[in-house]
Amino acid sequence: MRPKVLLSWSSGKDSAWALHVLRQRGEVDVVGLVTTFNEAFGRVAMHGVRAELVEAQADATGLPLWSVPLPWPCSNDEYEARMRAVIGNAIAEGVTAYAFGDLFLADIRAYRERQLAGTGLGPLFPIWGTLDDTPTLARAMIAAGFQSTLSCVDRRRLSPTFAGRKFDRGLLADLPPGVDPCGENGEFHTFCHAGPVFDRPIPVRVGDVVERDGFWFADLIPEQQGSR
Repeated sequence: MRPKVLLSWSSGKDSAWALHVLRQRGEVDVVGLVTTFNEAFGRVAMHGVRAELVEAQADATGLPLWSVPLPWPCSNDEYEARMRAVIGNAIAEGVTAYAFGDLFLADIRAYRERQLAGTGLGPLFPIWGTLDDTPTLARAMIAAGFQSTLSCVDRRRLSPTFAGRKFDRGLLADLPPGVDPCGENGEFHTFCHAGPVFDRPIPVRVGDVVERDGFWFADLIPEQQGSR
């Protein structure tokens, strides 16, 4: 029997790619997607994606969504307390590892390893690499058929015109120097709405773009399949 694994699911392309890689390798059984939501707004923390869109993603992957509501504002102590509850539930269900779609930020990886140390869950980083790998990785995601839209951009790094744009080769060509092609330094965040991990696409349209707390957020609105 393959080890049971939870996957941290931000709703973005890196999470989707991590699921793709884990399924291709076939060494573990991904049994759930864990997403933190700002409970005041009903959206994914930092990405700003509506909860109903993440629910649609989970349904399209065939995996249960483990929703973790977070208060707003949320202290680090409160965040860690709520994640400890998730870990406890995971262990009770026989889960042995927790996977993340992190790419190369060593401090983030070290934090996750510290939080899981001694819990009974081992950390997995299936798409871990280096800063130099991300240009190739970004192109590989696009070539594999993953379709994503930028839901949030850092106003210090990118203009508001990037919010709501498709993550495609045209966008990669337009990124200013110094911006990571995968946005790993927080330059942008995405919502992945189609690709090999889904049994169907999640149709969305781009609504209003608003500025909040130093970021531009594009409101991604669910659409009915086949609507215009």
